[in-house]
Amino acid sequence: MSRKTDEFLIEKGLFITALSSIIIIALIIIFIFVEGLPALQSVGVFNFIFGMDWSPSDGQFGVFPMIIGSLAITGLSLLMAIPLGIFCAIFLSEIAPTSVRKILKPTIQTLAGIPSVVYGFFGLIILVPFMRTQFGGTGFSMLTASIILTVMILPIIVSVSEDALRSVPPEYKEASMALGATHWQTIKNVIFPAAIPGVITSVILGMGRAIGETLAIIMVAGNVVQIPTSILDPVRALTSNIAIEMGYATGLHYNALFATGIVLIVMIIILLVIANYLHYKKKVTIGGGYL
Repeated sequence: MSRKTDEFLIEKGLFITALSSIIIIALIIIFIFVEGLPALQSVGVFNFIFGMDWSPSDGQFGVFPMIIGSLAITGLSLLMAIPLGIFCAIFLSEIAPTSVRKILKPTIQTLAGIPSVVYGFFGLIILVPFMRTQFGGTGFSMLTASIILTVMILPIIVSVSEDALRSVPPEYKEASMALGATHWQTIKNVIFPAAIPGVITSVILGMGRAIGETLAIIMVAGNVVQIPTSILDPVRALTSNIAIEMGYATGLHYNALFATGIVLIVMIIILLVIANYLHYKKKVTIGGGYL
């Protein structure tokens, strides 16, 4: 085959692959909406989203405490993971000797490949008893779940942020050093600001992993349907609710779990739109010369 034919086939093959991915995602979303809409129509969208009680046996389907639980766990885990991940990425890209980097980077990447059930089991056996001993209560709490999630999303934030820092043109660093700035001043005032769009991307990916995590959260969060008043209170996330009850749900209860999935999809879309807007705004600001 000629070179032109090869390019045509590759182009069409990539197009078909991309189109297939879009179609598969669309079919999944359509299926979830078709199965979940009967519950929303029966209970009412407002009552379903802002209802405080989840008791399928009594016909009560309110997911507001679980929305708060999901957002609280995700927010707390990001609060811990973002500074740790960024500082670790800065260390790996700008400070660590080559010998140290060769050890640390594969170790961090290995953490991303560990199954979530292993993290959950570690939290159940080690972290929950520790939290119970040190802070009281049962040990199953929002804080425990957030700590586990922090460890799970750290590899994503570190890896993507490090790549973003390394992609900053070396001329930026050389110009800053030539003007008399120290290494740390160059990192703080030049390299890191230039890499912020990539860092925001790492946070978006970490957020997606955190809000969609299920098994590890089930094992350590406590799974109590309530709005937490303390980080030591047990909570139930939306994903946990679906996984726990789907095995025995029937009728309207079954549809309500799919409606929970609809709420989760809408939440993720809203969060991603906000995060991508911030990413685009920061990228345009840097590209416009306000570095």
